[in-house]
Amino acid sequence: MKDRLAVTAKLMFAAVMVLCAFPLIAQQGQPASRHTLDMTLVKPETVGFSSERLEHLHAALQQTVDKKQLAGVVTILARHGKVVDFRTYGQRDMASGTAMTKDTIFRDYSMTKPVTGVAMMMLYEQGKWLPSDPIAKYIPEFEHLKVFKGATADGKLILVDPDHPPTLSELMSHTAGFTYGFFGETPVDHMYRDANLFGSKSLKEFIDKLAGIPLTYQPGKGWTYSVSMDVEGYIVEKLSGKTLPDFMHDQIFAPLGMKDAGFYVPADKRNRFATLYVANKQDGLDLDPSSATGYATEPSMPSGGGGMVSTAEDYYHFAQMLANGGELNGKRILAPSTIKLMASNHLSTALLNGGYGIGLQQMRPGFGYGYNCAVEFDPQEANLPDGKGTFLWDGAAGTWFWVDPTNDIVFVGMIQRMRGGNPNVQYLSRALVYQALVDPSK
Repeated sequence: MKDRLAVTAKLMFAAVMVLCAFPLIAQQGQPASRHTLDMTLVKPETVGFSSERLEHLHAALQQTVDKKQLAGVVTILARHGKVVDFRTYGQRDMASGTAMTKDTIFRDYSMTKPVTGVAMMMLYEQGKWLPSDPIAKYIPEFEHLKVFKGATADGKLILVDPDHPPTLSELMSHTAGFTYGFFGETPVDHMYRDANLFGSKSLKEFIDKLAGIPLTYQPGKGWTYSVSMDVEGYIVEKLSGKTLPDFMHDQIFAPLGMKDAGFYVPADKRNRFATLYVANKQDGLDLDPSSATGYATEPSMPSGGGGMVSTAEDYYHFAQMLANGGELNGKRILAPSTIKLMASNHLSTALLNGGYGIGLQQMRPGFGYGYNCAVEFDPQEANLPDGKGTFLWDGAAGTWFWVDPTNDIVFVGMIQRMRGGNPNVQYLSRALVYQALVDPSK
């Protein structure tokens, strides 16, 4: 009897030891968390892509370079936090023949907007503002904004009071009534240009000028691509007590390892700065006159709507954080619920059917706008191959990115071509990425 009890006790002890060891064994056998950044390339087939079909993407992008429609390209494609494709094409500078490299620094232009949106949402999480708050709560200069309602026969502007004070939600969704002044010929557009808003010496001067210009429509009654994100940059500074570049560096760039991201390119990095080109009428490229100037020093008026520079990898770090629900490498930037709020459509059906949009991003059924980014809430209705909930934006020099939470895909593309041009590589890349996703279940 004693022998049987002793054997039973030994068996029970052994079983307990196995159970205790199992979590450690299982943990050692698991791959690294997808929240841990690893730029090591994995075989596309391990995450459902076809290597053979991805060659269609490579061939199409190489063709644009061979035809001199683009100088160069850098792309990154990842799924489940694993990089399956990281490629360069063409040249950083065509005159010297300098090859494009993975660490080339690009002008992000309006791809700054989602980053500014994240800065705003970080302050939202600290309880410093609510979407329903009037903008004037944080910018008293906007307390008496008027709304443009036409002009008299002798050209005098007809101005009326807003139906309601424009809110931060409307600011972040381009529905507050601001504009850019670059794209239209209304009297308000001319006032923007005459004010030389982007020649301001500081964001405070920018705000003071803007406060004297009427809104283009009643808040919430239209969608116009606008200076809203530059206004957000000023709010970030007021609520955080830091300059916009310092806040982004300390709270976003440094935690995410975005080592070359910023608002200027220091002297020791200028040799990695992409030369800027402009599309011409022959589907070719000319040197952009501004290519050799700018971005040499920290700007006195940092633009939350278009002032950033970064490498493709820098921006991938940012986009992968969004795809991960706000976390990367153990650094939590936002909560998943906050990213969902940011990346949900905030436009009414009337606005979606109103013919609004800018460039390649046209609002329509299935394709709306959240906070500082476009949102595909019904991709098939919008005639797109992405997964439901994909959010995205692009920049004036042709850079683009998207995050697809349904298929857990992140894509970043960087080029250096102003004024659009052919082909439309942003939407071409979408078609060619999704035709290569042959096993979405992986």
